[in-house]
Amino acid sequence: MTAPIVGHLDPFFFEVVEAVHRDLRTVYGTANPFVFAISGTGSAGMETAVSNFVEPGAKFAVFTAGFFGDRIAEMGRRHGARVVRCEKPWGETFSEAEAAEFIDRERPQVVAFVHAETSTGVLQNPEWITRPAHAAGAMVIADCVTSLGGIPIRIDASGIDVAFSCTQKGLSCPPGLSPLTASPRAIEWLRARKTDPPIWYLDLKLITDYYEGQHRYHHTAPITMFYALREGLAAIRDEGVEQRFARHQRWHVEFVQRMRAMGLEMYVAEGNRIPTLNTVRVPEGVNDVRVRKLLLEEHGIEISGGFGPLAGKIFRIGLMGPLATKDNLDFFCEALEKCLAGAPAVA
Repeated sequence: MTAPIVGHLDPFFFEVVEAVHRDLRTVYGTANPFVFAISGTGSAGMETAVSNFVEPGAKFAVFTAGFFGDRIAEMGRRHGARVVRCEKPWGETFSEAEAAEFIDRERPQVVAFVHAETSTGVLQNPEWITRPAHAAGAMVIADCVTSLGGIPIRIDASGIDVAFSCTQKGLSCPPGLSPLTASPRAIEWLRARKTDPPIWYLDLKLITDYYEGQHRYHHTAPITMFYALREGLAAIRDEGVEQRFARHQRWHVEFVQRMRAMGLEMYVAEGNRIPTLNTVRVPEGVNDVRVRKLLLEEHGIEISGGFGPLAGKIFRIGLMGPLATKDNLDFFCEALEKCLAGAPAVA
């Protein structure tokens, strides 16, 4: 990021962009020609997907069992879609039978779900939603904010039409860009759209004209963020993407064993857990705010707590990128054990 900044129409910048798009295809697991990094955080990617692929008046089915599924539904509402929600308690997943029953009843044009729900630590099987959605002729949007770079997504094999993510989680880069990909089917859908997307800044047709072809000016891209993303992706390429996925899974399994050895319970059932974002139940009587404060002040470690219906009930602990190693896991577990012992009980 300290490299000299070039102009947003400089040929070197577009070389960087092309390197980013090439490596994003590998990490996403797709051959889609349409892969971009939207100038904005993961929420900008979410809004880009909704704004471009959900027209006003369209029926938009959202599977939600956490905070970010709710956010997708709210964006759909604000864009004038007829939003129908398939809801389950926070922390649960949707089976293929549940998805098929809901989609067959509602017959939406577009379906959305969260692949890795940040608020709960739950990993949703994409095919359990994409198969019934495609059988009904619907297009599928997936929130991959927490999964890209740490967990296999395999866009093409899983049947996801549109996916968006962020740079600061599994890709281990600073926040500020949102990698987005769309299948050829989705691009045909976009080209057939009869109205312009309501948000000019996130109009993918205009963004395509900027990054491809004649490089027609659209906006001033954040050059240094693209530098960072290029290097983050290069590091993944050097490690090997499958090796990276395996490393995160290995230390997730070890993390679960360490928590059990400390007498702690995982919040999410085995088989449904996000390897890079572990949710641990706060022990009965423990002040979770105090534990997190001690971790930060005494050990320089920041973890998150639950919010919404999970406030005070779980710790949300990231184990991704350079943190997914034995040394860092040892460091964290030793610090957590000390802080749990030193935190006052809930009154």
